[in-house]
Amino acid sequence: MINPVNQTIKSLFKATALTTSLLTCALSSSALAKEYEPTWESLDSRETPQWFGEAKFGIFIHWGLYSVPAFSTRGSYSEWYWHAKDGDQSGKHAAATSRSTDVNEFHNKHYGKDVEYADFRKDFKAELFEPAHWAKVFKRSGAKYVVLTSKHHDGYTLFPSKEASESFGMHWNSVDSGPKRDLTGDLTNAVRDEGLKMGLYYSIWDWFNPYWPEAEQPTTGPKRKANLPQEGREKYINEVMYPQFKQIVNDYEPAVIFSDGDWWMDDDKWQTKPMLAWLYNNAPNKDEVVINDRWGKVRGKHGGYMTTEYGSGFEDPSILWEENRGIGKSFGLNRIETYDDYNSSQLLTFMLVDIVSRGGNFLLDIGPTADGRIPVIMEDRLIEVGKWLEVNGEAIYGTKRWDTDAQWSAGKRIEYTKADFHHGVPDPIFEMSIMPRPGQSVKELYFTRKGDTLFAFMPKWPGDKLTVKNVKLSKGSTITMLGSDKAINWQQKGNNIEVDLSSFGINDVTNVYMNTLKITKAKAVK
Repeated sequence: MINPVNQTIKSLFKATALTTSLLTCALSSSALAKEYEPTWESLDSRETPQWFGEAKFGIFIHWGLYSVPAFSTRGSYSEWYWHAKDGDQSGKHAAATSRSTDVNEFHNKHYGKDVEYADFRKDFKAELFEPAHWAKVFKRSGAKYVVLTSKHHDGYTLFPSKEASESFGMHWNSVDSGPKRDLTGDLTNAVRDEGLKMGLYYSIWDWFNPYWPEAEQPTTGPKRKANLPQEGREKYINEVMYPQFKQIVNDYEPAVIFSDGDWWMDDDKWQTKPMLAWLYNNAPNKDEVVINDRWGKVRGKHGGYMTTEYGSGFEDPSILWEENRGIGKSFGLNRIETYDDYNSSQLLTFMLVDIVSRGGNFLLDIGPTADGRIPVIMEDRLIEVGKWLEVNGEAIYGTKRWDTDAQWSAGKRIEYTKADFHHGVPDPIFEMSIMPRPGQSVKELYFTRKGDTLFAFMPKWPGDKLTVKNVKLSKGSTITMLGSDKAINWQQKGNNIEVDLSSFGINDVTNVYMNTLKITKAKAVK
């Protein structure tokens, strides 16, 4: 018979031993956990969480007070409305762009000279904002993550911020003015309910924040109020930037932090390295959070991933990068834009494939209206891209760059500028694939891979025969087309594969934009 007293004592000893063991493991794990220092050497030693490089496609959102006028010179950024209206004219301010005559004429005609940018708060109501609907659209687009402008350069926050209001001397957030709503929190919850990652854009610079020293303020536009302290940049960083940054991290746990507004001062003046060390060491989701490279003149050099906007990304396979751009020519909604300013669903699909084939992510921006709607033309573009991804997503998500990103035809390769990618007609992506100039080399195929499975995207239908160059297959290799059950015959001819597509008729091709071949057990020929 078991003595119950002895059994109880033994149980207690076992429980104590287990507790001690777990405590020891926890202490050991804690001791081994890396503490990041406020140096780029330490910060860059952190491996960017794997989810980001596998996600490939995200949605950017520019939404704020600038969504009320929703206007800029055609082809420029409408979210810069306040700066275009009241910004620097002298050319002395390193961060400034010149004032826009078009924007001032528009403002004076439609709102009046006496109407200030701050007066737009009463019209930024977001009364039709349905975060659940937005999140469902993003889900249907095939995007894996979303990034919202929680604060743009105007300093107005879409979350409750006493620092914003105290520094500007007025209600300067969406909870105390305008919508009277935590737009960041509401959208964060809805996006996560759809199973997507939620990120936040945060501008470390406020154009006209009164805490800035006079020497670093634009020479025109809103001036510092006399009753506000004038200690300068340190006051802004310590009493606005740092607290706001920590607030959005602790309150919303963003999976991505897209910093901006950094370019005119170096990282020492911005004091961003201590802030990032705090993030890596203390964020509630520190194993998930990803940062970009906009922390003070370090773009393309330091950060979790590198960014380009209205450009073409990077060609270096070793770089983790993301291209971001609007569906039109502006990030924020610009009401002057027409149908011709908006990229077609076909072009956006081509952009996605081109970017992913070169190892990048695509962050595609929308500009909602002041009343809280995603313009229907933007919804249409997102959902059409999503339809293509339903069939071809296997060749996008979780893929890596093949030995080469594309198979080029004979001809001249043209070097394009950022301006070409922003305003080119036809767009360089089309010129390099289906609408070449005379004698221009084109990308006959785009490539991605998963292990030894090669995906070959066909920008246009090649006809009955397709040659995939510098690829060798082995016994048991198969070639199929995503979205089709038809078997595809092939032959190895030297270092190339001859693919027979003669059995495919018009009703067998499921994708009007671009079709994808899945080639298993493939090996690149050097």
